[in-house]
Amino acid sequence: MIELIDLTKCYGRLVAVEGLSLRVEPGEIFGFLGPNGAGKTTTVKMMAGILRPTRGRGVLGGHDLEREPVAAKSLFGYIPDRPFLYQKLTAREYLRFVGALRGLDGPRATDRMEELLRLFELTKWGDELVEGFSHGMRQRLVLAGALLPCPRIIIVDEPMVGLDPKGVRLVKGIFREMAAQGASIFMCTHSLEIAEEMCHRVAILQEGKILAQGTLSELRRISGSEGERLEEIFLKLTGAEDLRAAIEAVRT
Repeated sequence: MIELIDLTKCYGRLVAVEGLSLRVEPGEIFGFLGPNGAGKTTTVKMMAGILRPTRGRGVLGGHDLEREPVAAKSLFGYIPDRPFLYQKLTAREYLRFVGALRGLDGPRATDRMEELLRLFELTKWGDELVEGFSHGMRQRLVLAGALLPCPRIIIVDEPMVGLDPKGVRLVKGIFREMAAQGASIFMCTHSLEIAEEMCHRVAILQEGKILAQGTLSELRRISGSEGERLEEIFLKLTGAEDLRAAIEAVRT
């Protein structure tokens, strides 16, 4: 379970995220949407314990991130939008390093590592240096590292970036299976199609504040957009409906 309570982040006079509150239940895939600069990545970094909030709390699996950081962080796998990988490590060395950080070692950890290399089709590159990997291969390796400790919570910022269609389908299947087994998945994404397809509920953020959150049916009711797709709802709520007029003007 993920719970954010009045989460706020200020940089001097700039309020990047203001009074954000939401809850992600076990077994739920939650989409976090918003325009560029809305505060999505700042929120994700506070959830992951990388940034300290100016005000408010993050609670992961019942553990307060401020008071019990080790217990809270032990529960989740984090996939950033721009993952850092040590270029001079091989894929296996990277996963061993991640496992050591999470207190995983021995035959069971090795078996889990090899299982994930197979899952993400990286086995034959397992002893190759990361510096020679394509962007998509690096993304798959980061996903493997995040899944290595079998986390009950996944915090992911743009999970499908750089993946080919087969990789996208694989990741979607993994997240659905994890949710079916009771994991909480918080997914920050610009892909409204993926959010509509996968997420049980979504929140739409703009200028650091949540405009609306709920199921697709609830968002349709909130926005007065009965029967519309998530893209239309998003554009209406964020005040970007004039895009259609601009596109039509270009056509004419």
